Amino acid sequence: MVGEGRAGGSFSRALRDVGWVVDAVAGRDPSIARAASAVDLVLICVADEHVATVAARIERGDAVVAHVAGSHGLEVLSSHDRRAAVHPLVALPNAEVGAMRLRSGATFAVAGDAIAREVVEALDGRAIDVPDESRAAYHAAAAIASNHLVGLLGQAERVAATAGLELDVYLDLVRATVDNVAALGPRAALTGPAAREDHATIERHLAALDESERDAYRVMVEQCRRLVREVRT
Repeated sequence: MVGEGRAGGSFSRALRDVGWVVDAVAGRDPSIARAASAVDLVLICVADEHVATVAARIERGDAVVAHVAGSHGLEVLSSHDRRAAVHPLVALPNAEVGAMRLRSGATFAVAGDAIAREVVEALDGRAIDVPDESRAAYHAAAAIASNHLVGLLGQAERVAATAGLELDVYLDLVRATVDNVAALGPRAALTGPAAREDHATIERHLAALDESERDAYRVMVEQCRRLVREVRT
């Protein structure tokens, strides 16, 4: 396991929990040059931008060299003959929570050597094939679904505070909305003023918001209107 951050810690703990023998090494440790010796798999768990550099520092060996980066395919591992990718479609905020989520039936985007699927099977996950040419779009969708949602909830927290309310008041609404999307799809799940074309309410919202919040609100209103237009067509 190369990398001792949230991803490396999560994978290390999860794989040890299911009986794999794992040795962890920091990405900058000189010993990574020999990481592919006497092991079956080297799993590179560093930031996407550093995967190629770290992979190039590992001497070619018998092991499969793989990464967990969502936005890269196998091209960043070109210095190795046996290559794989296994990206978990879950958030890994820390090693303890991350390990639990990796073992909770998660979905993993895999490519390359069959050992990627062995990792997924060991963790009781579900493997989906994402070819190299689709990895950036796949990962962009993941960022929108997770990171951008967190950003929106940060905005909800700020705006709620101006009304003297805590974010907790809205979390049941968030959960129900996600459940509706899962059951009905985004278009049928959409409610609210944009879905009703209630322009007057949208203008009242904008007037109530701090100027720093208005651009983001307008962008999301347009995304909602796009869903409405798609329903009509």
